[in-house]
Amino acid sequence: MNKPRRLTGLALKQLAAMVAVTLPVFAVTTGAAAAQQEPAAAAKVLDCTTDTDGYWGHAHCTNNTGVVTAFRVTVVCGGWPDATGEWKTLNAGKADTSSARCLGGSGVGSVNWEEG
Repeated sequence: MNKPRRLTGLALKQLAAMVAVTLPVFAVTTGAAAAQQEPAAAAKVLDCTTDTDGYWGHAHCTNNTGVVTAFRVTVVCGGWPDATGEWKTLNAGKADTSSARCLGGSGVGSVNWEEG
């Protein structure tokens, strides 16, 4: 019959040392990989507010810059594919609204906008 092996104090110390050396390498590697995959987000220049009535999400934006800028609403839908609104182009000093609807699921989870 096989007896279960017990780790000696020396074996435990060696195992702990190996784990202590290996874990930081994994943390740095995965963090660096994630940083390389995520592009830097462009700064938002429009002045926008968002709202929802439960199934529709709206982004109301004003262009207070001297540059023509486009935007659209992005809506996260619960239990359903997310929705994006129509691109709107704003000249300097102008305002407009982009809207999108969740066609099912539990409705709107969050509303944001993207500029491009």
